[in-house]
Amino acid sequence: MTKIAESFKAIEQRISSAAKRSGRTAEDIRLVTVTKTVDCGRINEAIAAGAKTLGENRVQEVLEKYGNLSQDIPFHLIGHLQTNKVKYIIDKVELIHSLDSMELAKEIEKRAATIGKVQQVLIQVNVSGEESKFGIAPEQCLEFCTFLNTLEHLRVKGLMTMAPLGADEKQLRAVFSGLRGLSREIAKQNLPRIEMTELSMGMSGDFEIAVEEGATMVRVGTGIFGKRI
Repeated sequence: MTKIAESFKAIEQRISSAAKRSGRTAEDIRLVTVTKTVDCGRINEAIAAGAKTLGENRVQEVLEKYGNLSQDIPFHLIGHLQTNKVKYIIDKVELIHSLDSMELAKEIEKRAATIGKVQQVLIQVNVSGEESKFGIAPEQCLEFCTFLNTLEHLRVKGLMTMAPLGADEKQLRAVFSGLRGLSREIAKQNLPRIEMTELSMGMSGDFEIAVEEGATMVRVGTGIFGKRI
């Protein structure tokens, strides 16, 4: 077994253990294998170990890797997406985790309509309120969802957030539970095109706490491939 395969299996086991602590099973959590700066050969090792979803931060890397891997598995765009780059990936990604503005939503709607696709998205929420992070403020989410509900070629599947770097466990739990609570509030609105089935939260350093707090997707790269050079 390769080092990448060993790391991948270890992450899966940690997810399973965290899921049990939250009264769920590993099948309730989707591991998004983050492949930022990782070459196709190493990605193929992760696929061989069981990776079923890849997460990319940059549009350019999606374009370079799409169609060049050992298996055709879904790509998720997890990084900030500029409006002028939507057209390049609209036919290549299963889920966009980082919807954070009306302008971006309108462009996704426009590009998805041209190819007859309904694009699945998550709303990125800046729960921690950090100025350095992208995302909708929690108090603006209900209004944003009301607008998104008018777009025919876009389906909101849930929410995404990023915890502050260096946050302690108490801070992490506050951020993750805050996103979960917001999801429940939005779900109560019963908007037809707005589903709250997914919570994308937790990365290599904090995914176990995120799972304990209700994550359905975790985004892990360093924990599988090692630190980026």
